[in-house]
Amino acid sequence: MKKITAFLSLALTSIMLPGLAMADELNGADTSWILTSTALVLFMTIPGLALFYAGLVRSKNVLSVLMQCFAITCVASVLWLILGYSLSFSDGGSMNAWLGGNGNAMLANVTRDSLSGNIPETVFVMFQMTFAIITPALIVGAFAERMRFSAMLWFTIFWMFLVYFPVCHWVWGGGWLSDMGAMDFAGGLVVHITAGVGALVAAIMVGNRHGFPTTPLPPHNLTMTVTGAGMLWVGWFGFNGGSALAANGDAGMAILVTHISAALASLTWMFLEWIKYGKPSVLGIVTGMVAGLGSITPASGFVGPMGAIIIGISAGIICFSATNFIKRTLKIDDSLDVFPVHGVGGIIGTILTGVFVASQFGGVGLAEGVSISDQVMIQITAVGAVIAWTAVASFICLKAADLICGLRIDQESETNGLDISEHEEKGYNL
Repeated sequence: MKKITAFLSLALTSIMLPGLAMADELNGADTSWILTSTALVLFMTIPGLALFYAGLVRSKNVLSVLMQCFAITCVASVLWLILGYSLSFSDGGSMNAWLGGNGNAMLANVTRDSLSGNIPETVFVMFQMTFAIITPALIVGAFAERMRFSAMLWFTIFWMFLVYFPVCHWVWGGGWLSDMGAMDFAGGLVVHITAGVGALVAAIMVGNRHGFPTTPLPPHNLTMTVTGAGMLWVGWFGFNGGSALAANGDAGMAILVTHISAALASLTWMFLEWIKYGKPSVLGIVTGMVAGLGSITPASGFVGPMGAIIIGISAGIICFSATNFIKRTLKIDDSLDVFPVHGVGGIIGTILTGVFVASQFGGVGLAEGVSISDQVMIQITAVGAVIAWTAVASFICLKAADLICGLRIDQESETNGLDISEHEEKGYNL
């Protein structure tokens, strides 16, 4: 009887005073969801992004792209362990506006019992690690088929320290953009704009592939690409939904608007291509999907279905136009359209977050005393700052890698393909 009475008393306390009952306590449901989301986000890079990219290159380069994605997964994980988590999420003292400190280097204070909110800190560390993995992996698509593997490794190491860790801290670690009120739910600024701008700088500095733009350089296996695209779509539910860091309504809405935006951007891109070229392509509809997913990412936990509809359609139109402009007008060989899809998509979503976060549009609402125009200006300022910093820092990283080992393979190696010239292997028997 005493046990029953005690149980009923605890249950009533939990119902009447949920904040008191759950304060500073591990929440099993939230923990389970973030564990699942962590696996989904890692699944986005290997195998999702790896297959998506590998299908888009020529058959003589398929292993090189798979190798780059796999190696970046390993390198970024080690960097996150050594110092990345600390620089991103620790208190940087007098420099905290710009960069975290080294108090959690080698995860010094992360234990089985330490919590981040109401989930184990180990789970938070691993969840954020998967974001640090996929961001530099996205850049691979810009210099595919022509960068040295060693240069790619050096560039990744430098880029993580100069771009990803600082920007992550600015936005999510209590840095100056966070203090300013910039809104980025799951990585429009931190992931997509940094990767997109870094990709554009890399494409320009490495130079176009031989034959571009006069010679067709078609994908070797669109079946592989669509398979990877499907994995990305599903994995994105962990990417955006997991960023709520709880199993709650924010996570549910993030998943819902993510799906809506992806579907509408895919259809928009498909119809634009159909009108412009006479036929809809498989490559077009999956590229539209990625544009929609990237664009909704910063807004996903802040906006409602109305915002998702507008963001998805906008992503389809603007990213489609940007892709044609970069390739056909500027003749920049961003091989797999990283900047016009991820970079431009991240910009679209980050700015429109400032509009559709408003409660009258179904969003969670603006901070007290902040108008839509105020929030939009904050978002634009954040976008401009991240673009400028990423562009300069990426240039420095690429220059450093070039000085160490040279960025680009020679023409004969490019003709033979990176699979043979860089790895002495063949993905396909040609």
